[in-house]
Amino acid sequence: MGLLNEKTALITGGSRGIGKALVERFLSEGARVAFTYQSSATASEAIMAELNSGENLKAYKSDASSYEQSEELVKQVLNDFGKIDILINNAGITKDTLILRMTEEQWDDVIQVNLKSVFNLTKHVVRPMLKNRSGSIINMSSVVGVFGNAGQSNYSASKAGIIGFTKSMAKELGSRGIRCNAIAPGFIESEMTAELEDSVKDSYVNSIPLKRFGQGNDVANACTFLGSDMSTYITGQVLSVCGGMNI
Repeated sequence: MGLLNEKTALITGGSRGIGKALVERFLSEGARVAFTYQSSATASEAIMAELNSGENLKAYKSDASSYEQSEELVKQVLNDFGKIDILINNAGITKDTLILRMTEEQWDDVIQVNLKSVFNLTKHVVRPMLKNRSGSIINMSSVVGVFGNAGQSNYSASKAGIIGFTKSMAKELGSRGIRCNAIAPGFIESEMTAELEDSVKDSYVNSIPLKRFGQGNDVANACTFLGSDMSTYITGQVLSVCGGMNI
């Protein structure tokens, strides 16, 4: 359809799951895509070979939770592509356990990767966006960041923090033509959900009004809309892609 023609997107955590679906969809819509990976070099190489998009696609090994690496990443992408129109902060991890068992390291790791990474990339991409007086920043939150979940206090806190950050950036940057929105996915089919027992999957599905898990492409569709010119009057919003879980 070409909804993203002439746009350049930077997607963190783009080698698997939702990130991979984002890379594929954005390319199909005409965008040039830069995506990051941290440890999954084999997966990123497979994507590059599978999509075979030449100069329109490039992978970068970068740790989004590192301020310095994020700064260098943005410099490299600007050097390679000339501009960044869309930033999708998608990198994230989980280290689930009850608060009584949660270690300080488990808390800090999740906050560092999930929340600080959003600050890092946004901080460094804002300046070139300000020069262009345009840009779309899309932050990957979660329905868990909206209503919480037992055993995921670190993850919930990080994803709730992303929502607050998103709304603040929308107010801070809106006058310069930069939009900032968040996506809050529900249960999306992934390597993690594939390992769940059928009885557990059934219980989750029964709690979803649409009676199915989401697909990576469901999230990619929402991000395509928020990255395109179809959403130029939308900022500071949290779009739940959850099959109705948050009703």
